[in-house]
Amino acid sequence: MIRTAAAALALGFGATVAHAAAAQGASASAPARIVARADGAEARQGALLLRVTALTDSILRVRIGRDGTLPEDASWAVPAAMRAQSTRVTPAPDGFATPALRVRIDPATLALRIEDSAGRRIAGDAAAPVTLDGNGFTLRKAMPVGEHYFGLGDKTGPYDRRGASYVDWNTDAYGFTGTTDPIYKSIPFFVSAGGAGGSYGIFLDNTHRSWFDFGHREDGVLAMGAPDGPIDYYVIAGPSTAEVVRRYTALTGKAPLVPRWALGYQQSRYSYMTDAEVREIAGRLRQDRVPTDVIWLDIDYQDRNRPFTVNSKAFPDLGKLARDLGSDGIKLVAITDLHIAAAPDQGYAPYDEGMKAGYFLRNPDGSPYVAPVWPGPAVFPDFTRKAARDWWGSLYRSFVDQGIAGFWNDMNEPAIFETPSKTMPTDTLHRIDSDDFAPRDATHAEIHNVYGMENTRGTFEGLQRLRPNERPFVMTRASYAGGQRYAVTWTGDNNATWEHLKLSVQQLVNLGLSGFSYSAADVGGFTGGPSPELLTRWIQTAAFTPVFRVHAAKDTPRSEPWVDGPEHLAIRRRAIEERYRLLPYLYAVAEENARTGDPIMRPVFYDYPGALSASCDQSMAFTLGHGLMVAGNPKPESPQPYDVCLPAGGWFDYWTGMPVEGEKITETPRLDRLPVFVRAGTILPRQPLVQSTAERPQGPLSLHVYPGKDCAGALYWDDGISVKGATLRQTIRCEETPEGLAILFGAREGSYRPWWKEIEVTVHGWSGGAAVKGAQASVDAAQRTVRFTLPDQRRAARVLVARQ
Repeated sequence: MIRTAAAALALGFGATVAHAAAAQGASASAPARIVARADGAEARQGALLLRVTALTDSILRVRIGRDGTLPEDASWAVPAAMRAQSTRVTPAPDGFATPALRVRIDPATLALRIEDSAGRRIAGDAAAPVTLDGNGFTLRKAMPVGEHYFGLGDKTGPYDRRGASYVDWNTDAYGFTGTTDPIYKSIPFFVSAGGAGGSYGIFLDNTHRSWFDFGHREDGVLAMGAPDGPIDYYVIAGPSTAEVVRRYTALTGKAPLVPRWALGYQQSRYSYMTDAEVREIAGRLRQDRVPTDVIWLDIDYQDRNRPFTVNSKAFPDLGKLARDLGSDGIKLVAITDLHIAAAPDQGYAPYDEGMKAGYFLRNPDGSPYVAPVWPGPAVFPDFTRKAARDWWGSLYRSFVDQGIAGFWNDMNEPAIFETPSKTMPTDTLHRIDSDDFAPRDATHAEIHNVYGMENTRGTFEGLQRLRPNERPFVMTRASYAGGQRYAVTWTGDNNATWEHLKLSVQQLVNLGLSGFSYSAADVGGFTGGPSPELLTRWIQTAAFTPVFRVHAAKDTPRSEPWVDGPEHLAIRRRAIEERYRLLPYLYAVAEENARTGDPIMRPVFYDYPGALSASCDQSMAFTLGHGLMVAGNPKPESPQPYDVCLPAGGWFDYWTGMPVEGEKITETPRLDRLPVFVRAGTILPRQPLVQSTAERPQGPLSLHVYPGKDCAGALYWDDGISVKGATLRQTIRCEETPEGLAILFGAREGSYRPWWKEIEVTVHGWSGGAAVKGAQASVDAAQRTVRFTLPDQRRAARVLVARQ
């Protein structure tokens, strides 16, 4: 029997599902009959029903029914239109084929093996592929030696998930460490990279307390399961990691383009306590010439910590504060936690309205569930009801009318005080009355992991109704797969340590792979207080991450850019300024993400698969879009030199513009330098420095051309806020010719008229003289550049930089 199981595992099949069948009171001795379907195949063994369908050529859905019937076809993560997709397949005796995949079902065990069209294994089951235990289940997959695993959102632990175990149960994890699990989010999706058949991903669509084990408990076996709920998962084939992530975001939804101000520098603290303090912070940021777009308001701006109220003594006119800061290019983002103070007969409208309509969660006996959080005893909206979400969204009208630009949904795991579980009892009752679920009551055990996501959905959709042509900005702490449709996120209450600086990079990269392309970590750390050197290095690193917010707890030292003196302020300001100069590049990458799902911040192997086998420690390295690589110190607290492995193809030093010799270089840490490199073949757009995104840049758009293979760049611009406004899109390429370097401007798409009237082109890596027809070329031999200025190129054009 042992030899049989081992042989089956070597073939990518499992040994048996006898345990599963026995649990259902049926025999597993008879081989299953595989029945063809137009979109896949299904098979029965004992009481089990297995159905595998092809949504597309490369996305498979696997559903298992315990008693011969499949679970409800409904999902919080995958929209109905996507689940209804199908593609015709070619039947086979043991399964079926799509143009991209071959699916094999072992009739003796129901084990799956998925191959590419050339017969290379992509993914396959291990021995005993399905085990049932009461309402619970375990799925077992083979885990070849060469595969690496990423994703699951912002989990702690190793960067590569291999060898670790995780639980999905959204948890208020204040001051979490590098090994704390679970924390704030549950995103049951991972990406495998490095396998013989290329990358693939698996998304387990189960909202209960699911778990994943990447060979931690059993060598060579990737196991996952849950104590209850449907057996419903998706296998997403690549072969590249990028194709897997694009298809996963096609399945669960792509993050919408944020307002451009959300890409600026953001200053926060728990809390800025008064109107006067907020004005003082804004004034100092402008006085010190620190470009800034947002100041955040934490809970102390409220009356007695009650959501949707304002402390009128500390903030006598919130609307005037928003208008005054707005005139200086600074937006306000305000927190609105989901716990509504249980305050009967006190004129607190959110409580009175919600109670009257029956919008709050219930105890098993039907009474309102009440528990302590920041405002004291509180009740909690029933966000799985559409009517309750619509009501919640309407509560933002007053804040929107006062000019608050965005909103922050915190404590939505949900966090509960004075209880060991840190959350509400699992028998608390929700009402499902939404989407394509059958209306019914559900316990918190089922809804817990989607509660925060549905909270942000109510906020996002409410803002859409209140400001139909403005992009909503919502930040959340807790979420589930698909939550990227509604909110950006951050990694929660981290610590002011070098370990957490490194952890933040890995968390943000894995969030990007998990669909959450807009993510942040509290720069400097929420608890403890950073050293001057740590805060400086964290600001430098965060300047190249998707959302850039400094935030700290009220009982910690201050962390504004100026707190450690002029030397640190100067370095921090330079990093922030560089982000603003890079906004044309960053904005184009963000718009690409909205179309394709490609993360803004990526692991190096995302675009350069060879990086998986690099000899350097790349745990602090990442790319911003395709063209920029940040190579942080893998031991960020250490002054010792470290190696940087640059992917093949050629690179330039971002700061000097000079070509880098070789694919492995040594960096000696310096506080005033974060190593950043530009891929050869990149055309990088930049702009003149501004103090906020509301300020119109003065001067030409800069295009920095780094010649190399597949040389290209993109421009995208619009008004920065509208959902359906005019846009500008243009592709620019370059190619080496016998005469020199040709720069090819594609015809511009869209009617938006940009701020620039001229384009200043800088070609890097140049040697010798240069001439450009119709422009004055300036050659700097020491910097190896040639620079010239052109009128804005709206039409298709070819510009030759001729060698002389």
